[in-house]
Order: sequence, then structure tokens, then C-alpha cells
Amino acid sequence: MKDEELFQLSARLGAALKEKGSFITCAESCTGGWIAKTITDTSGSAGWFDRGFVTYGNQAKSDMLGVKASTLEQHGAVSDPVVLEMAQGALAAAAADYAVAVSGIAGPDGGTIEKPVGTVWFGFAARDRGPFSQLMHFDGGRDDVRRQAVHFALKTLLDTFF
Repeated sequence: MKDEELFQLSARLGAALKEKGSFITCAESCTGGWIAKTITDTSGSAGWFDRGFVTYGNQAKSDMLGVKASTLEQHGAVSDPVVLEMAQGALAAAAADYAVAVSGIAGPDGGTIEKPVGTVWFGFAARDRGPFSQLMHFDGGRDDVRRQAVHFALKTLLDTFF
């Protein structure tokens, strides 16, 4: 997958958001701001993107997005409950219409038997419907996992909400 594919997905997402007069936000951990970067690579993105959150550490997830310490302790940062809280927290903090949250293990280290490298959880939230999550497993090195995560996030936003 090439960056051009990411740019095309971002442009399509931007056009759909602009048509609805809606805004999107993102809460990123393992992607480190790559989703926000991809969105803002599209000219005019200020018309549908005001802010995103890079919450790499657990404290940032709590401080910026309101993820409960008990959720992090019980499930770990790379989990369904955490990405759901991240997405809902980002949606509220950004006063956006749509949100995507990402938390995963991009590697090359950090993986476990239960959560190997390439494990990525996604949370999606919208003002007009309940949140949902999706677990994915990606192959390759650190950049490969992160690029695939950005692609999946953008494509899922498009497929689900537009």
C-alpha cells in the first residue's frame, strides 16, 4: 500500500465531510499522528478537521480523552474498552461529529502471546449513533503496521458513515 492510496482515501473522506458540513477528529496511539497528517495533507481540510489527539502514553489517554485509569489497568491500552473510551472522549473534546481512535502494537517489540506485534484496536464514534470497535492484525514491520492501520481507519470511516 502506498501513501497515494492514503491521500485518495483522505480526499474522499474530506469531500464527504464537507458535503455534510461535518467535522472529524482522531485519537491516535500507535499511529502517532499519521491519521491527522493524512487528513491535513488534503487541501481545505480545515473545513472538516479542527484537531486530533496523539495520546501515546496511558496518562495522555486519561488526561486528554478521559479514559478511566481502571479501564487501562483492567484491559491494557491495546483493548476494545480503551479505544471506545478514546473515541468517545475525542468526539466530546473536539466537539466533532465523527471520531476514530487507534491503539496497537506496531513493533518490533512490545508484543505478547495474547497481543502480538501487529495487533491494533480501532474505536469509532459518531454523534448520531453508538460507538463500535474493531480488532485487526497486520503484518510487516513498524511502518507497515502503522500504514495499514491508517488505511483501515480511513476506509472504515468512509464505508461506515458515508
